[in-house]
Amino acid sequence: MATGEDWSKFEIEATVADYMRMLTLELSGQKYSKTEHRRALLRLLDGRSDGAVELKHQNISAVLRDLDCHWIPGYKPRGNYQRALAECVESWISVHPEFDLVSQAAAEQPAVVPSAVDFDRFVVQAPSASQGIAEPAGTYRVQARSAVKRDYLARESRNTALGKAGEQLALAYEEFRLRVAGKKKLAERIEHVSETRGDGLGFDILSFELNGKERFVEVKTTAFAKETPFFASRNEVDFAREMTDQFHLYRLFDFRKTPKLFALQGDIASHCVLDPASYLCRFQ
Repeated sequence: MATGEDWSKFEIEATVADYMRMLTLELSGQKYSKTEHRRALLRLLDGRSDGAVELKHQNISAVLRDLDCHWIPGYKPRGNYQRALAECVESWISVHPEFDLVSQAAAEQPAVVPSAVDFDRFVVQAPSASQGIAEPAGTYRVQARSAVKRDYLARESRNTALGKAGEQLALAYEEFRLRVAGKKKLAERIEHVSETRGDGLGFDILSFELNGKERFVEVKTTAFAKETPFFASRNEVDFAREMTDQFHLYRLFDFRKTPKLFALQGDIASHCVLDPASYLCRFQ
């Protein structure tokens, strides 16, 4: 097969069906093997490479991101996907009501603060800007669509138990950060302001830099992938812009399995593309 040759309708449907089966298992908390799925899928495709399948999976993740759905962690969304691929994903969702059920359940599942988190390996780099990597467009082009978006991201953002657990873990990390640096007195002054003063301040935690300067921490938590978009209020966006030098957004992800954190300092708009209607913050 020639490199870059268009995928057939059968190949697209087979790849989407396999990806969505894995995602349904992921959302249900059931075990599966990506390797075994890929090997079985490759036998159905017309000489495609592992790399080609990986890229197609990443394009499916991008379709799901644009539908406000969750996707399989590890398959980072890659845009510029083919229209035929997007239509196939939407069609699959429309005829599989169980996907909606497990997605809603996963978004609304309660959470508790995880134990025995290794804070020495807790913080990772924030998502980098997209480098425009995508599958060859072939004869397809991305066109305007009237896709039916889901509300799974919004449902998770309203998951009070998950949000509170994330804040508690961020509090523990802040205390660890200061104590390790020998700043015990500063660690003792950390305040969970969203609990003690209310949640309208534009941040959740009052912490400190090592020199004693105040650090304002807003915590956003997801049980899913690192690049999962998050919601910010107008107050949070404005506060971050006003307090650029002191504002830190802590994004916790993969919370129920191996929680990690990355931080965005300053103006949120300098790190994310903001949807002005809802302030849904995406990593593009």
